[in-house]
Amino acid sequence: MKRLISIVMFLAVALSATAAKPKIDIKHVEPLSWWVDMTMPLQIMVNGEAIAECNVEILPAGSGVEVTAIHKADSPNYIFVDVAISDDAKAGDYTLRFTNGKRKYDYTYTIAERSEGSRERESFTTADFVYLIMPDRFANGNPANDSTDDTVEKADRKNPGRRHGGDLEGMIAHLDYIADLGATAIWSTPLLLDDENGASYHGYSCSDYYRIDPRYGSNELFKTYVEECHKHGLKVIMDIVPNHSSTSHWWYNDQPFKDWTHQWDKYTQSNWTFSTNMDFNASKADLYQMESGWFDSSMADMNLDNPYLLRYFQQWAIWWIEYSGLDGFRVDTYPYNEKMPMSEWCAAVMAEYPNFNIVGEVWTSSIPQLAYWQGGNYNKDGFNSHLKSIMDFPLHDAIRVAMTESGDKFDWGKGMTRVYDVVSHDFVYHDLSNMMIMVANHDTDRIADVCEGNARKMKIVTTLLCTMRGMPQMLYGDELMFRSTDRRRGHPTLRVDFPGGWEGDAVNLFDRNEHEGDQKEVFDFTRTLMNWRKSKEVIHTGKTLHFIDRDNTYAYFRYNDTDVVFVYINNSASERTVPWGRYAEISENLSEGRDVITGEKVVMDNIKVKPMSVLIVEFSR
Repeated sequence: MKRLISIVMFLAVALSATAAKPKIDIKHVEPLSWWVDMTMPLQIMVNGEAIAECNVEILPAGSGVEVTAIHKADSPNYIFVDVAISDDAKAGDYTLRFTNGKRKYDYTYTIAERSEGSRERESFTTADFVYLIMPDRFANGNPANDSTDDTVEKADRKNPGRRHGGDLEGMIAHLDYIADLGATAIWSTPLLLDDENGASYHGYSCSDYYRIDPRYGSNELFKTYVEECHKHGLKVIMDIVPNHSSTSHWWYNDQPFKDWTHQWDKYTQSNWTFSTNMDFNASKADLYQMESGWFDSSMADMNLDNPYLLRYFQQWAIWWIEYSGLDGFRVDTYPYNEKMPMSEWCAAVMAEYPNFNIVGEVWTSSIPQLAYWQGGNYNKDGFNSHLKSIMDFPLHDAIRVAMTESGDKFDWGKGMTRVYDVVSHDFVYHDLSNMMIMVANHDTDRIADVCEGNARKMKIVTTLLCTMRGMPQMLYGDELMFRSTDRRRGHPTLRVDFPGGWEGDAVNLFDRNEHEGDQKEVFDFTRTLMNWRKSKEVIHTGKTLHFIDRDNTYAYFRYNDTDVVFVYINNSASERTVPWGRYAEISENLSEGRDVITGEKVVMDNIKVKPMSVLIVEFSR
């Protein structure tokens, strides 16, 4: 009897000990994998219940891959594991062994071979023309994934503010259209999981940084998309958002550190005043609210001053480049991040890929404030962002306003003089070749709305895009004069579906045979100019010489040692005669050229340009 009691007691103690050491449950390991021969040291974030109680080792031992440190977080459900990968380590599958007393859990972690030439990959440059797509509104290649069981918002194409079903398969299906148009790079708005309850189609509220939204496809399909783009001669620019994540992100209710996101006693928005970054007179309180205030109640503002978060985002960016073969990044709301950590972020990406290009959204009409954010710019405070490219919003604003001033009578400084004035400030910028120019994007009114559906104005803005300095970007459908369905309702109605992207659409505008009237005229003009631009080194890297006039015209030359391109914009309501003799300092000895649009010979003698029209002539020196 005593022996039986002893056995029972022994079993009870054993069971109690087992209960005290529950099964090790790993929920997230990020980055998802890594590679040999990388510059960035590997730090793996592991998430799992009470994971901080675990020790971690990497097997097999002696393989050149080993754990060098384990860092605990404020939450017991996270650890950050530093891993050293020696120069002679082999690519393959390794085992992360987690142990907790008598419990152990083995997790397979892949350290792969890098693709040949990965480090030296080229990126987008002035030789490229960037086509901006909003995936949900472009084409629906797979209706079966319009709504999924593991995401909250379901498709409702009748509602302009809801998901419509566009996806990666739809994008892949129409790469021929984009390449034929003359684009050489695609920037799509974010494709990562955005699992908000409503209006999640825009993608700027990320719920998982390592997962393509299943309503678009999968990580594997995104990789296929990049490969297919490359086959079509198209580079891929990924839109990323380190400034904020969604409150639906899996980490939001159990953050690794108390300062992982910016915390406030009550909800506090950013004051949107990023001039506080360079304003000597700005208060610290205003600067703090600018970079720490939230964008929206559903967008938690990330704190990049936390070194573990900064490393997380550096590795995340590098992972997507290496995993999928990316060619560039566009960074959303760039100045709202903490500027010094973001400078380190840019530097880390560039250290891994020296030729890579990153363009930052710096939405300001102030030229000095814009110039401040381009890497290498001379700033009085010594700040260097290491951000290679910036988006030229001052030029964007000037062109759009000028298109509303197409008459003959206007005040000083209006009409095309606005564009001249912006270009006259080019001396402020550190690197004119790394400026993205545009007349519209997914956050602005459609340029065809600004131009009131006037095909002649649309050809003016296309001419400016294709012939001015910098890297041009066009919003999908602008080549076909897409207009908002209801401008009063803002973003959802300017982000229109591309007709023909959905089964049953009444018209298919991906098919050039279905283009008619002004739409066809603008498309053909745009296609001709974009394809001409591809091989024009004088446009890619040539200098600019421009001339001021007060009659709502604008004349400029792009030139190098061998070629000259003359552009004359008549934005007035009257016919104008090109004053060729006025341009003698460059036009002397340039008498006969070729009209870029018609292909016909042009003799520059008493040439007249119709109202709201353009003339583009190329010469050989």
